[in-house]
This record gives sequence, C-alpha cells and structure tokens, in this order.
Amino acid sequence: MLTTIAVILVVLWLIGWVALPAIGGFIHILLVIAIIVILVRIIRGKSVV
Repeated sequence: MLTTIAVILVVLWLIGWVALPAIGGFIHILLVIAIIVILVRIIRGKSVV
C-alpha cells in the first residue's frame, strides 16, 4: 500500500513540477516523507505490503 502511495505521489509530483510549481513542492515533501517511511519499515524488517 505504501508503494502505491509512493507511486501516486511521484506521478503527482511530476505533474505538479511541470504545471504548478507550488503544488509540486508540497507533493515533493510528501514524497520524501513516504520514502522515509518505506525505508524505516524495510530497515526494521517489517513487510512493506
């Protein structure tokens, strides 16, 4: 599920980066947070599913 959210955020970030830079920055912050959460779950050894 987190992977799906990360993929959606990447797509929205790319759209925002091209179309609306202010929204792209906000989505970029959300994307970074999602990646950090995924990495923490992987490091702790829990399932990403």
